[in-house]
Amino acid sequence: MTTCAQGPVVITRPLAQATLFAKQVRAIGRQPVVFPLLTIAALEDCSALQAALARLLDYVLVVFVSPNAIDAVFGQISQWPAGVAIGIVGEGSRLALQRHGVDAGNAQILAPGPHQRMDSEALFEVLDLTQLRGKRVLIVRGQAGRDFLTEMLRAEQIDVDHVTAYQRLAPQPDAHMLEQLSQLLAMESVWVITSSEALRNLLALATMALGTEAVVKLQRQKILVSHQRIAETAQSLGFYSVVVCGSGDERLIAALQSAP
Repeated sequence: MTTCAQGPVVITRPLAQATLFAKQVRAIGRQPVVFPLLTIAALEDCSALQAALARLLDYVLVVFVSPNAIDAVFGQISQWPAGVAIGIVGEGSRLALQRHGVDAGNAQILAPGPHQRMDSEALFEVLDLTQLRGKRVLIVRGQAGRDFLTEMLRAEQIDVDHVTAYQRLAPQPDAHMLEQLSQLLAMESVWVITSSEALRNLLALATMALGTEAVVKLQRQKILVSHQRIAETAQSLGFYSVVVCGSGDERLIAALQSAP
């Protein structure tokens, strides 16, 4: 199995989540480098989101795909309606709910168990499909996302709506970012990748800004990913050294701690 070298740990999440994770990385004695490959931005037009939130009582379940989706929604409402269950797929989303005053004491929160994968497949496995059939589910996400959960729910005769709550944008590189990327590629870094989109943004950035030689260096970097899908994306893009550790900060930290 591929292992992570004791080089800098490059955290590629959006800035807010990257900063929080960097503290955990520093706490285990590793050197974190925050290098966001996705920027989270508010919608230019919130009318569709506001219209969906005005109809929350039409839904028996609302699934949030990320902490960003939770933050965007709770920026628009003052209180979560009683009787509407919440679906989440990771510990970061649970913590985001807590920041907005929502927990298991005042809302039904459905999520994979602590020893399960933290993804849509695992969430689907814990849903009570009998209770959902013939009813409506809302999925709150960034722009278009994966359709696994939608397809599986609709196959069970469950109506599914989607609403976009925020934008995911590729970062706009400046001279500092390009210099930082060049320095990271000159050493053995460990890149923590929790999104296939972020990985594609990284490769595009290296390709456009630094050229073929930088791309080759990038593909030889060690990549620590949170899901098999991301590993498959990395391998299809030519990365050699890919470790799948599972979703959740605890698994990412454990993988870094187990490195020689």
